[in-house]
Amino acid sequence: MKFLTFIAILALIWLIGLFAFAERVRGYTPADEPARADAIVALTGPSAERVNAAIRLLEQDKGDRVLISGVNREVRRQELRALTPGSNKLFNCCVDLGFEAEDTIGNAQEIAAWADAKNYDDLIVVTSDYHMPRALTEIRAAAPGVELTPHAVSTPSLDDSRWWRAAVTARRMTLEYMKYLAALGRAAFGRVSGETPTADAPAETAPEEKAA
Repeated sequence: MKFLTFIAILALIWLIGLFAFAERVRGYTPADEPARADAIVALTGPSAERVNAAIRLLEQDKGDRVLISGVNREVRRQELRALTPGSNKLFNCCVDLGFEAEDTIGNAQEIAAWADAKNYDDLIVVTSDYHMPRALTEIRAAAPGVELTPHAVSTPSLDDSRWWRAAVTARRMTLEYMKYLAALGRAAFGRVSGETPTADAPAETAPEEKAA
């Protein structure tokens, strides 16, 4: 009986945590106007909107450079440029591409290496609203000395306060919540053990523009 009570309490805590997580996700959008930072990082995802949002911030002079982390190795720079807004000149001079990351942990390591190489202490992080809590957790674990400002891209299907009524949105929110809990566990273990993720792979730096 005591064991069943214990399980019920754990389930209740987990459920409360899920709804608190969902409210946090929904609170990220619409994104506030961020203060200027050293640079901007975008984590690639299911659409180009994350990258587009980061480029718009660069155009608004919210940072000196942009890192697009997790770019498919088969995607050429020109192809990615064709999918983004803004001027060719700005993209060519101030956007770096990271090809090493294959998941959020890899994104964090790639971002940490890039920020360290560039001596950046303050970053604006661009990713989807549901992905933001986990992304921030992983980046903070990989780069504990860097200040992070979230700038989330909205996921329209998750804007509804009754997200839990639809199987698709309930599944996405629950799955992301479980991944977030795992990220918190890894971060806590890293702090206790003193281990920090290694980040050796530099991003591809944009070539310097030739003088006209």
